[in-house]
Amino acid sequence: MPPSEAVLSPTDGSLAYMTGFANSFATEAVPGALPVGRNSPQKAPRGLYAEQLSGTAFTAPRHANKRTWFYRIRPSVRHGNGFRRVDAGLIRTAPCRDESDLPIGQLRWHPIEMPTEPTDFIQGLRTITTCGDAQMQAGIASHVYLANRSMDNRYFYNADGEMLLVPQTGAIEVFTECGKLHAAPGEIVLIPKGMKFKVDLPDGPVRGYVCENYGAYFTLPERGPIGANCLANPRDFLTPVAAYEDREEPCELLVKSQGKLYTTELAQSPLDVVAWHGNFAPCKYDLRRFSPVGSVLFDHPDPSIYTVLTSPSETPGTANVDFVIFPERWVVMEDSFRPPWYHMNVMSEFMGLIYGQYDAKPEGFKPGGMSLHNALIAHGPDTEAFEKASNRELKPERLSGTMAFMFETRYPMNATGYASSLELMDTGYPDCWDGLAREFRPR
Repeated sequence: MPPSEAVLSPTDGSLAYMTGFANSFATEAVPGALPVGRNSPQKAPRGLYAEQLSGTAFTAPRHANKRTWFYRIRPSVRHGNGFRRVDAGLIRTAPCRDESDLPIGQLRWHPIEMPTEPTDFIQGLRTITTCGDAQMQAGIASHVYLANRSMDNRYFYNADGEMLLVPQTGAIEVFTECGKLHAAPGEIVLIPKGMKFKVDLPDGPVRGYVCENYGAYFTLPERGPIGANCLANPRDFLTPVAAYEDREEPCELLVKSQGKLYTTELAQSPLDVVAWHGNFAPCKYDLRRFSPVGSVLFDHPDPSIYTVLTSPSETPGTANVDFVIFPERWVVMEDSFRPPWYHMNVMSEFMGLIYGQYDAKPEGFKPGGMSLHNALIAHGPDTEAFEKASNRELKPERLSGTMAFMFETRYPMNATGYASSLELMDTGYPDCWDGLAREFRPR
């Protein structure tokens, strides 16, 4: 048993995890590999090298300080020689404002089809929107990923931001320096900035979404008057126990830094961490564990009550990015228009549908699709949703079999050239409101 108590994930049953969000963990894959009482002994146990991965400045306050100590077969300085720049493909990094000539307005895309050529996670990463500036550590990029093969002996780390992976089709197994995580649709994986990993496909082709967060690290939102419980509970976040590769064979390491993609060849796997301890580690979360709260008498509440994770900005209450979901739930409000109301939001909203049907767009919004409503662009229920919600009998209703999400940011998002030229763009999307006729009766 590793130094931290481990549990089996109920969704995959084979991998062990430690529970809690941003806890300080300690775990070893080989007994005696983790030093006791010190971080960097004169000689690390088992002939390993001690190495620290810092997620914050050394002098960050204790409550915000993030770092993890690795005990590995070879130090990362053996992973950093001979880098050369390569084509980043369809990956883009903010600022990226000049690729699209699309006019302002509501945008929607149908699901992108799976690739026919052999494509791994990095090869299938395609940026849809960017905002902010990665070098200024503000803003995000919204990507989709499509893959039909595992990364195998290819590895990656992102020096520009942490990565929130949202599977939509097919399960992924993410092997990181801290260990393995398995995630299927309905779960998410959060990978720290600078952490090496690869993505394997245990069940075939996959598709999903990625939020690349350049700003403050994702954390749990404050509950305020909600109190001590509900929303995402820390105990439901799972961090992997130590696992490592001892592979002495050629492999490739890819690095994204300052918006550029670099590669180098290695003689061994960089996932060679035999033991580690710290609080800068990947985790996964089952979105179905989210405990929603809502209105129990009248009016549709603000979507902020469904915030799973938030990346705060220097302005209190205004996020660099919020990760918001719309899960299964009961709606019971009396004398209320129950779907989201029409609104113009100062925040920008990138939305995706993991499975099921979204109540405000029952037909045009497909699982695997996405929409963009930029700052102060009006949007809301389509004509069909408005008519049904305005005239239905207001009985208690359970929204079942649905999971939508939103990346909501303070920055206007810029569509990439790839996203702007997709034939899958739903050019008729704004037509969904054409049926909203004049109903004004002055007398």
